[in-house]
Amino acid sequence: MSLLPLTALFAGDVLELLIPVDDGDTVEQVGKQVAHHVVGRRVARRDAPIRVRHDGRILAPEAIIGASGVQPLDHLEVFYGD
Repeated sequence: MSLLPLTALFAGDVLELLIPVDDGDTVEQVGKQVAHHVVGRRVARRDAPIRVRHDGRILAPEAIIGASGVQPLDHLEVFYGD
């Protein structure tokens, strides 16, 4: 597994983050890593699943981030979904 640096913005936050993840992580794990730095600090915690969008498409939570077309320094939008 290799390091995959990504930029991410959690909906409702004002700061874009640089998040180093493992390319073998699931999309759900990546979303949780982004949320760790934001939720409960600048964005209120909600009882809803965390979703990840890349290039306009919502990625499946069980997908492997490195196999989902995400490249180093790509931008992710992370948000609460239903």
